[in-house]
Amino acid sequence: MTTVLTPASPLTAADRCDRCGAQAYLRVVLLSGGELLFCAHHGRKFEPELKKIAAEIQDETERLTAPAPAPEEER
Repeated sequence: MTTVLTPASPLTAADRCDRCGAQAYLRVVLLSGGELLFCAHHGRKFEPELKKIAAEIQDETERLTAPAPAPEEER
């Protein structure tokens, strides 16, 4: 997905997909001023339509494949 990275606040586990309620990894700021949140699945599914109406897309889907941080005792 092509995105515009902005200094927006990172998405958290409390941010939920507007379509299905799963954890959100994409924030879409609309040209009309609102915003939508999507899980990775729905972000990919609606990508063509979202690009038409988005002012910005914050994509954090890389967090799904990033290695987990090491426990404190291993650092």
